[in-house]
Amino acid sequence: MNRRTFLKSVPGLTVLAAAKTDLTEVVKEKADSNGEEVKAAIPTPNMEPINLLAPQIDGGKSVLAALQERKTTRNIRGDRLSAQMLSNLLWAAWGVNRKSGPFGQIGRTAASASNSQEIDLYVVLPEGTYIYEAVNHRLDPVAAGDLRPKVSAHGQGGAMSKAPVILIFVADIAKYAKSKLQEPGMRDAEIQKSYYNVATGLIAGNVYLFAASQGLAAWFHNCNKQALAVELKLRPQQRVLYAQTIGLPA
Repeated sequence: MNRRTFLKSVPGLTVLAAAKTDLTEVVKEKADSNGEEVKAAIPTPNMEPINLLAPQIDGGKSVLAALQERKTTRNIRGDRLSAQMLSNLLWAAWGVNRKSGPFGQIGRTAASASNSQEIDLYVVLPEGTYIYEAVNHRLDPVAAGDLRPKVSAHGQGGAMSKAPVILIFVADIAKYAKSKLQEPGMRDAEIQKSYYNVATGLIAGNVYLFAASQGLAAWFHNCNKQALAVELKLRPQQRVLYAQTIGLPA
């Protein structure tokens, strides 16, 4: 897919100009959500980062009204979300809401154990898959092509194969070792499981409330963990957990 085709297929998204990737490299340096340098896979050729619009933090229904209307809706239309709606959705899910949070790190819209921010949020769009980079409120490319049919844990895409947005929740165990507060649970594998499952639930809860506030449909579900780990080029310390499909209700 060339740049012109991409721009036509995602109207309203601001695309960041980038230099051509050197395909002889295997990894590049990239800043994580706490500003530390980590290794990341080089983006797929012909894909570029997407600078999201500034999130709108006003409007929508009240928290109590959103709670009243929160529900799972599995019948989702294929209509695209606007650039602004996508921006607001990702910020509500897992965005930066304060520059100074616990332990001198940024704060985000969902909590995490010792502010480890161990969840990586991958965003599956019809044109390709990206990782949400919260500090710069940007989507960084991961894989070209339509990954939606491969998300289902049952081998059948169904409604999710046509939905405009699917979020993939991935735990990065390596981030626990970087936490500024090294309490015993940060090094215990069983406790880590409870931490990243709770963190995922908090983010997914944000998505459900945002969807209820904006009249969107949301569906939190299992996914094809093995296939997605390959498609997303994950490191051994990254683990696919769940997925959440979002769009307009059918």
